Amino acid sequence: MAYSKITGNGDTTLRTNAEGLRQGMVEVPVQDGVMSGYYAAPAAAGHPPLILVIQEIFGLHEHIKDVCRRFAHEGYMAVGLELYQRQGDASQYTDMSELIRDIVAKVPDEQVLSDLDSAVEWAAAQGADVERLGVTGFCWGGRLTWMYAAHNPRCKAAVAWYGKLTVGHGPLQVRNPIDVAGQVNGPVLGLYGGQDASIPLEDVRRMEEALKQGNAAAQASRIEVYPDSGHAFYADYRPSYNAADARDAWEKAVAWFDRHLD
Repeated sequence: MAYSKITGNGDTTLRTNAEGLRQGMVEVPVQDGVMSGYYAAPAAAGHPPLILVIQEIFGLHEHIKDVCRRFAHEGYMAVGLELYQRQGDASQYTDMSELIRDIVAKVPDEQVLSDLDSAVEWAAAQGADVERLGVTGFCWGGRLTWMYAAHNPRCKAAVAWYGKLTVGHGPLQVRNPIDVAGQVNGPVLGLYGGQDASIPLEDVRRMEEALKQGNAAAQASRIEVYPDSGHAFYADYRPSYNAADARDAWEKAVAWFDRHLD
């Protein structure tokens, strides 16, 4: 992986370089206008498979852009959108409850799924092979990863990082991953922390049972629980980061996409 660790003051943040990549901020046409996004892709690849990268609850910030570059170095085009753009700027908030109340709770799933579909069409126009479509997301985006895997028939694989399974973040989110588990269009790898206070292990076990009762893609899905990690264990810029589990989970995620998007 072409990244370097930022040292000093205990910082574990990783920075992935853009050498050999096409990358940058873009404007993606959506149903009611345009939406800001970020993409990265290997410069030498003509038709790379596509991975949609769905933001954390904090929006399309530098960590999510860095994840896009990480996937690009693995041979994928990766695209992330600023999915709160209509509702507000998450970067202006420091209080989680206010962020959820003012922005997150006002973002309906149907809007997100439509915007992600638009990102697929944009990526196709940039040369991505959208018949080899994957989706991944973190936290808020982890929940939406499950939902998108059941929404778009083109989706061949997904990796959901510690996304809620049985609830959402507001009244506009009326269905949840547990409700669509049996209808996913491609196998989903769920990556969860055993110490995650926001996602009880009971919910994880319920999801595993729902997958077993679903279609072939659901039955091919699996969930990996890291017993010593909490929520956001992959977020290297946060105190929740668990380097060993993050490294293992990343390797499993890449292998999952390599297998199912080949």
